[in-house]
This record gives sequence, C-alpha cells and structure tokens, in this order.
Amino acid sequence: MSRESFPQIVTANALIEGDVVYLTEAHGWTRELSEALVLTNPTDAELALAEGDAQVAQVVGCYLANVRLTASGPQPVHFREDFRRRGPSNYAHGKQAEGSAHTPADTPADTPTAAKAISAA
Repeated sequence: MSRESFPQIVTANALIEGDVVYLTEAHGWTRELSEALVLTNPTDAELALAEGDAQVAQVVGCYLANVRLTASGPQPVHFREDFRRRGPSNYAHGKQAEGSAHTPADTPADTPTAAKAISAA
C-alpha cells in the first residue's frame, strides 16, 4: 500500500516573535501560507529545508509540511498545521483577535465569559 504524496512547504517559527512562518520563493520568510514556496519534488524540498535550517538567526524548528493545492492557495493536510497557523481555539486572542472588536480583555470582570477565561488561566 503506497502513501499518497503531497506537495510540501518549509515551515518554522520566527526566532524572536515565535510566529509560524513559511519559506518563500525569494528565500525569505512570510507569515502568510498563501505566499509559501510550494515544493513538488522531494529533492527540491530537502534542499529548501536545508536552506531554512541554515537561517538560524531568523528561525527555529524548520520542517517540511504537506499541503493540498486549492484555488485559494496551499492548505494544510494535517490538522496540526492548521492549528499552528490559526492559533489556540479556546477564545479569540493573538492572531484570532486581530480584526475582532471583542476580546476577553474587553469583557467586564463580572460576566460569565470573563470568569471562565480567568479560571482557565
């Protein structure tokens, strides 16, 4: 039984901020999955991974992640990569809070939502 092969991207975490980043065609890093360099050849993927690993002043933890190509760009195959990209799901904060008018920090302390957030911490 052969395993399905997928295109791959090089992903890592930005050294200073810790954000999830992706290697681009210009050999830089982006926080946007849609801008990631998609590799379909295993040899090219290994070379790109080695290039990412060499950028120790910018990123840590480089690895190859499988993606599916869609009309809106590459999408993660594994839920772990989707979770890394979107951030925690317990309430909107960080990446999820950007562009959101309501975050737990805006919630008055006497509401049940705030109590849940405080007790979960």
